[in-house]
Amino acid sequence: MMLEGDVDALGLAASLILVGLAIAVSLSQQLRIERQLVWATLRAFLQLIVMGSVLAWLLEPGRSIWYSWAWVAGMVVFAAWTVRARAPEVPDLFPIALAAIATATVTTMGVLFGLGVFPAEARAIVPLGGMMIGNSLGGTVLAARRVADELADKRPEVEARLALGDSAHRAGRPYARSAIRTAMTPQIEATKAVGLVFLPGAMTGLILAGVKPVDAVLVQAAIMYLILGAVATTSVVVALGSITRLFTPDHRLRPLVRRDNA
Repeated sequence: MMLEGDVDALGLAASLILVGLAIAVSLSQQLRIERQLVWATLRAFLQLIVMGSVLAWLLEPGRSIWYSWAWVAGMVVFAAWTVRARAPEVPDLFPIALAAIATATVTTMGVLFGLGVFPAEARAIVPLGGMMIGNSLGGTVLAARRVADELADKRPEVEARLALGDSAHRAGRPYARSAIRTAMTPQIEATKAVGLVFLPGAMTGLILAGVKPVDAVLVQAAIMYLILGAVATTSVVVALGSITRLFTPDHRLRPLVRRDNA
């Protein structure tokens, strides 16, 4: 039995109650994040409308599957560009982020579709690609910014290491490790809590679509493991790559300014 959701304008407005409460708290406590909350809400709505329109076009009968793969490739490029924009402290970060996210996406999608976990159809390619890329994006941004912040905060310590003869890679390694742990922690905690604290969307959707719960659990487990691996891979690559960008070729730490809102 298929369950269908039907959200009208009133229902959508009602779903914004907690957002309004968050804005009220921001105003009363002078958190100064109300603009970000409003912008995030509007942007999410617009992006979902666009995504829904694209999916409707991609799912039209007779539409070539290559359009779906092209859309995923575009998401990879956009994600890498977003990493560069959100971590401007790290120069020339775009190619590193692009390589990391592309590698993780190709690997995870290869497993999902190559092993037949999901059929290679537009209705699966785009949403699953978005899940892998979206989760990797968060960890990647966090890793890059954390590396820059750590090096900025510990500059005297880093320069002491360099003065004692450490290479840039060796001097920056402890801070890269710290950044990787920070970037991976949210996904690790989410993976540990899955099924107990929250039910992931993929599993819930499959169950609502009539798939046996055990089968839905196995599919969700595969997705969660791949997401965890993708976040780990992109975080490591970007953190280590950021080290190479934050030191000069002659092993000197570049000027850095820590961002308070990082």
